[in-house]
Formats: sequence, structure tokens, C-alpha cells
Amino acid sequence: GEDGSTLMSYFSKNQIQSLKPKITFSTLRDLQCPVLQSNDLQGKPEESCSTEELFEWLGAVLNQVSLDNKSSSFLSTYCCPEPSTVVEKAFLCTITGFIIPEKIIQLLEQLCCYFGEPKLAYWLTLTVHGFADSPVSWRENEHGFHKGGENLYNFVIFRNLDYWLQMAVGTHDDCPP
Repeated sequence: GEDGSTLMSYFSKNQIQSLKPKITFSTLRDLQCPVLQSNDLQGKPEESCSTEELFEWLGAVLNQVSLDNKSSSFLSTYCCPEPSTVVEKAFLCTITGFIIPEKIIQLLEQLCCYFGEPKLAYWLTLTVHGFADSPVSWRENEHGFHKGGENLYNFVIFRNLDYWLQMAVGTHDDCPP
């Protein structure tokens, strides 16, 4: 209708354009991964890693930090928490853009379907980052990005469809209930 054409002329006059999210895929080979048990959040020595250890490891993997712990490395001496296992192939998909909550729910449902057929993976993760300078944080509070910018949550989904939900917020931000 008339409103639509007025809106379109506003966008074209102001050189505003629609952007699609950018999707990248990569394969990580021979990746050392922490061993996790869905019912053990704290982890147990020689049996499984804790949620905190997983969160730290995931941050290193997503930021492509080397996990070798080489003494000659001046960048990082971080290594994978123990117990760990070497995974021949791990798939990493990154979607960058403005993504609405409904799409995130769709992605979660698709990931859960992955376990519908026999697969080798014991668990998989979905991490959602907010923009560092997002104006709002959890519970629609102002986001204290000038102090930090942490604004993310992470689902860890297990073969039996148990899941962990991890959240990280800045010091001056509120956490959801």
C-alpha cells in the first residue's frame, strides 16, 4: 500500500539496505575436548570436567587460541582441562548478524535433531553473543558496555537431550531470573 512505498522511498533516499547474516563454516581437526557428564556440573577428578572448565575451553576454541601449552608460546600456555579426549573432526558454524530469538529457538531444535540418528558426538553447543555495545541487557536493563561488554549465553546439549545453560554478563549488568 501507500505506507509501504513511503517507507521504501525513505530507505532508498537514506541509502539504508537490508543485510543477510554472514555464515562461516570450519572444521577443526584432532581437537582436544573436555570429557563431560550431563549430570555432573562440578566435574569429578579423572571422570569429567566442570561447567566452568568447559566455558573457558570453549572461549579458547572460539577465539582460535592454541591449546598446546608450549613453553615457547608468549601468547598462551592454556591447555584443555582433564580428563579430555581427542576428536578427529569438530564442526564450527558461526552466524554473524542481527538474529531474532525465534531463529535461535529454531537453531536449537535443529541441533537437537542431530541426535535423532546415531552420531558419534556426545554433546554439542550453541553460543549466542550480544553486541558488546548493545543498549539493553537482560531484563531490558541498560547494558553497562562501557565497563566490559560481556553479554552471552551458551547451551550445551547432550545425547540424552539434557542440557546446560551458561550465562555471562558484565559486572554492572543484571542476570535473568
